[in-house]
Amino acid sequence: MTADAPHDSTVPRATDRPGDASPFALGLLLRRAHWRAAAVMTEALRPLGIELRHFAVLVVLVNRGSTMQRDLAAATGTDKAGIMRVVDDLEHKGLAVRKAVPGDRRARAVEITPKGGEIFDAAHVAAEPLTKRLVAELEPGEAQQLMDLLTRFAHPAGEEA
Repeated sequence: MTADAPHDSTVPRATDRPGDASPFALGLLLRRAHWRAAAVMTEALRPLGIELRHFAVLVVLVNRGSTMQRDLAAATGTDKAGIMRVVDDLEHKGLAVRKAVPGDRRARAVEITPKGGEIFDAAHVAAEPLTKRLVAELEPGEAQQLMDLLTRFAHPAGEEA
């Protein structure tokens, strides 16, 4: 829209309020839902001494095993400097270790430690009651329906995970 173009009042305006008809509505609602879920998960992780960014890396390490540091950045949507800070934190806490990659002096693979596995498991226990609070407004069966829909949305058929 240019400065001299008139505003067309028939074009839906982007909001994240219920009933928004703009083409941005879904993305904005997903962003708001993410903020709510992230706040709840942050509350669950705080007593364990980790943050959501740490947990995201632990998830990848549990799912994939030893993972190249650069691949962790891609898997978590973090830039190279950001993933280095997260892995530094995890190493400092004894939750992960960097190991040399045979044949590549510069590359480092990251592995979860036994303590990291314990924190990962403890996070699930801590999150259970908070997750129930997160979906308390939904009717019976709707939480599972939401999970099913979001799974299909986040992992379209034919795309690699």
